[in-house]
Amino acid sequence: MSRINFKSFTGRVTSVDDFPMYPPNDNFGCYKFISVQNDAGTVVNFVAGPDTFFLYQEKIKVGDQITGYYDGDAATILIYPPQYRALVIVKENPYSQVKVSYFNEQLISSDGSLQLNIGPDTQMQLTNGQDFKQNPARRNLIVVYGAATKSIPAQTTPYEIIIFCR
Repeated sequence: MSRINFKSFTGRVTSVDDFPMYPPNDNFGCYKFISVQNDAGTVVNFVAGPDTFFLYQEKIKVGDQITGYYDGDAATILIYPPQYRALVIVKENPYSQVKVSYFNEQLISSDGSLQLNIGPDTQMQLTNGQDFKQNPARRNLIVVYGAATKSIPAQTTPYEIIIFCR
């Protein structure tokens, strides 16, 4: 499984439109162009396609606070505002936190900020909703969790782990 260098941008959705395709073809309407602006006024555009994973299949609308995750090593066009192919989009909610990262053999995120302790109630599944029964170590994961320790790395027992097999 290839390790993805996940990068993210968080902000408010300012527009959601069909991604323009010239000339229009059978894929027109299958890709969305999502503009996001953060509190500092920085704007990023995400292209969300049929393979973009929306946590809980949430519909995104103008005014929503979202975090878009993209591959920091993927080729991108040099335009302003920057435009990225979204791999994962998370609609923010106050009741849980989300970490999207590669986790090593000790289940520590690639930035070293979070370590997972799998509990008996931790649900593990694939992006298609099917159960995952293997060890989640050395994989790209979408982790939904609540409280975490203040240690370095912070430790948590996640509610849910979604294995991002790409």
